[in-house]
Amino acid sequence: MQDWQPTASLSTLKARATFIQTIRQFFIERQVLEVDTPALSLGTVTDLHLDPFVCPFDYDPSCTKQNLYLQTSPEFAMKRLLAAGSGPIFQICKAFRHESAGRFHNPEFTILEWYRTGFNDHDLMQELDQLQQQLLGTSSALKISYQNAFLEHLQFDPLTISLDTLLAKVAEISDDDWLKSESKDTLLQWLFSTQIEPVLGQDNGHFTPCFVYDFPASQASLARVSENDPRVAHRFELYYRGVELANGFYELDNAAEQRRRFEDDNQLRKADNKPQRPIDERFIAALEQGLPDCAGVAVGIDRLFMLAQSSRHIEEVLAFPVDRA
Repeated sequence: MQDWQPTASLSTLKARATFIQTIRQFFIERQVLEVDTPALSLGTVTDLHLDPFVCPFDYDPSCTKQNLYLQTSPEFAMKRLLAAGSGPIFQICKAFRHESAGRFHNPEFTILEWYRTGFNDHDLMQELDQLQQQLLGTSSALKISYQNAFLEHLQFDPLTISLDTLLAKVAEISDDDWLKSESKDTLLQWLFSTQIEPVLGQDNGHFTPCFVYDFPASQASLARVSENDPRVAHRFELYYRGVELANGFYELDNAAEQRRRFEDDNQLRKADNKPQRPIDERFIAALEQGLPDCAGVAVGIDRLFMLAQSSRHIEEVLAFPVDRA
């Protein structure tokens, strides 16, 4: 048996350690505080497309059996710190998503997440651009709105297209039966991931990092709705060489609106025959207390390091992926 050995070489693991140290130094120089929050929580995400690992817990102080959830990101706990007056913060930690492993994903992965008080989404894009240039040695990132990305690559407006027309567009590309009964948002996400993501920032085979911003409000449950166009929200993502690297928001600070969005998510989960998830009540309470004006972003360190190393598979930059854990 040889699968006790790491899938990444020792030289790669040493380079990874230096890579993460560079990230830390980036924030230390900007006086952003490093924090540490729990991986387990009573509450979790309600997003239709995200599933956490569920961990039975028999020793709750209430003397009742509870489910704890391995967090898909440290977002809710970090926002509680922001509401408590932490100021700008960052964290490098493990996150967990109950999904199959693949070329760009391991169910347990390393995430960088940070929040900047006084920043909006475009301010944070600029800082993330500075970080990725330092880590990957690229030129400055391009920027395109979600709407214009569809207009440029698929020649239709995702904000105005009808469901029937969208279904016809999808049928031109795929005859998969499951797509015929999906919602408009799911179909747009499928088109974006399969038809647009792989070519963002590409020009004659050369790739430049590319930000996509102003996602549909229905796809941004933790972001503020745009003041200029209520159809879109202050959400952005960063792509490079066909890989999604980051997901960020100009953060929603309205507790009642956030609860409504979580409840709507759970109704979507119910309609899709998925288990409903418990709303993180401590997070809602923190929003009620008052979240400072801020923007936040989560970055996949494993994927970022893959690109820095020109690796083909995420296993090449991990010591022990899930099948060797």
